[in-house]
Amino acid sequence: MKKILVVGSLNMDFSIEISKFPRNGETVLGKTMSLIPGGKGANQAYAAAKLGGNVSMVGAVGDDSFGEMLVSNLQLVNVDTSGIARIKGVPTGNAFVMIEPDGNNRIIVIQGANKCIDCKAIDKNIRLIDACDVVIVQLEIPIEVVAYVCKEAKRRNKIVVLDPAPAIKNFPLDIFKYVDVIKPNETELAILTGHETECRDDILAAGKVLIQRGAKVVVATLGGSGAVLIKKDMHQFFPAKKVDAVDTTAAGDCFTAAFALAFNGNNSEYAIKFAGRVSSIVVTRKGAQSSIPSSAELLNWSGF
Repeated sequence: MKKILVVGSLNMDFSIEISKFPRNGETVLGKTMSLIPGGKGANQAYAAAKLGGNVSMVGAVGDDSFGEMLVSNLQLVNVDTSGIARIKGVPTGNAFVMIEPDGNNRIIVIQGANKCIDCKAIDKNIRLIDACDVVIVQLEIPIEVVAYVCKEAKRRNKIVVLDPAPAIKNFPLDIFKYVDVIKPNETELAILTGHETECRDDILAAGKVLIQRGAKVVVATLGGSGAVLIKKDMHQFFPAKKVDAVDTTAAGDCFTAAFALAFNGNNSEYAIKFAGRVSSIVVTRKGAQSSIPSSAELLNWSGF
């Protein structure tokens, strides 16, 4: 069983269904509001574990009921949560997710305890890096911690998967040399590179920029259009399975987790197809971690 370490965020999602996104100065009545465990890191840890991985997580929550709920939810799928710190006097991270009828969303994140993760926390849990096969990181924690994790993981010859979300301009270029796989969506790819990503040629050009900066493999997800694999000497597009989407929350996180679970360093094409299958199921269900399928569900999914 592949051992995966996720270093990243845990948020309680306030998921709000709306008829449309409000314009500037406009008030829109919401339909429903649900509290759902989320956070990019926690979503990825939960997904990888539910799909059959041996998963550990390093992160931070506050000393509040939301933090307890998030940690308990990960434990339900046997994620090792010994690396998750409880920070006194600091609230657990929150995310406010607005979902339109077509399943598209906009998200605002309040970092809370996620900002408290530091390099000392990584050193304290270095045993988890030593024990894993793959390390997954995202950008809802301090960037200096992301850089430190990537460097320490690569120094130990681990596969490093970076989900650059939320993307930032002026991303530190020296991190790329430690990254085996970077998985941006179209918007994140544009922010990271400063290139347009309006068409396939744009996406390929932007992906090549990340390869030039040192990333070995770029997997750019394109929403309902699928994904594209970009390497130094090749590229390949992978269409998405057509499904009736109701909520795209956590689809990208599940894609990352599934890819990392399937990837062995040389099977990018298979890993993308597997990840695409998982995320196609996720968008047909509401919520973040509540939408993630098990390995058994994946095998029996009638949409394939």
